Amino acid sequence: MKRTLAEILLAIANDTSRERVSIADLVAAMQDRAFGALMLIFAMPNAIPTPPGTSAILGAPLVFLAAQLTFGRKPWLPGIIANRSLPRTDFAAMIERAAPWIARAERLLKPRLVAVARPPAEYAVGALCLLMAVILILPIPLGNMLPAITICLFSLGLLERDGVWILAGVVFSFISSFVVFGVVYAMVAGLLLLLSNILA
Repeated sequence: MKRTLAEILLAIANDTSRERVSIADLVAAMQDRAFGALMLIFAMPNAIPTPPGTSAILGAPLVFLAAQLTFGRKPWLPGIIANRSLPRTDFAAMIERAAPWIARAERLLKPRLVAVARPPAEYAVGALCLLMAVILILPIPLGNMLPAITICLFSLGLLERDGVWILAGVVFSFISSFVVFGVVYAMVAGLLLLLSNILA
């Protein structure tokens, strides 16, 4: 019987023979889960409270994977990214919080509106994920959680070719873009006001 994504992640987290868990370990464990599972794994930590530095480790793979999905390539990560790792205890703490939510989501997934989750629509999903991934890694206040949730929705939809979840991701991508644009606009406007007051 095929193991669920939650079961695979818990098995890695509970493997006491490991001192650290690298990105390459996760890629190898996913096998045929490809983009859906991998992007979910790398986006999920940014949607929940995690140890400092996690986003720096797991943010870059999202850009690579989303770009590859956009252009219809197979998932691949360069060694400088694939060899990054977290202590297993930190990874386990993160997965223990996230696994119940992943398991619940997986029970809701089923093939629906499959045309939305297959090429060529899949390439547009990749482009939206790429935009969200770029926003996620930028040092923008409130710029992590919403893009990460959006990528998670897209990833879950890709896992089981569930177009309903992908359409939900499209909605969240517009919300995320609007919120982040608003934050950046407010920061720039505040900076310009401060400079005008200083120079006045």
